[in-house]
Amino acid sequence: MSVQASHLLCKHTESRNPISRRTGAQITMSKADAHAELTAIHAQLSSLTGQELVDAFSKAALARSDCGSFRNNGDLGPFGRGAMQKPFEDGTFSLSIGQMSGIVDTDSGLHLILRTA
Repeated sequence: MSVQASHLLCKHTESRNPISRRTGAQITMSKADAHAELTAIHAQLSSLTGQELVDAFSKAALARSDCGSFRNNGDLGPFGRGAMQKPFEDGTFSLSIGQMSGIVDTDSGLHLILRTA
């Protein structure tokens, strides 16, 4: 079984590779500050559903995500079990299509995940 998801990655100083793929800059944001930023983004998006959520999430990922997938509006394409870090995989597989996660913590940083298929 495979899923498809988009995500918004907010790296912090404790991330395993604290360099933003969007800006190329060294990350100086603390984990607490990254968490606060994602909490605010989550609050802005959480009242949306359907295409409105997809569009707003895509726009937020393009503008803010520290993952190279920002170029694709956060879209990671389809993936199966074992392809992603365990917390990210578990978070994605637990979502229904069209559902957004809370904050998911991995070695890469903090994520918001939107399951798209």
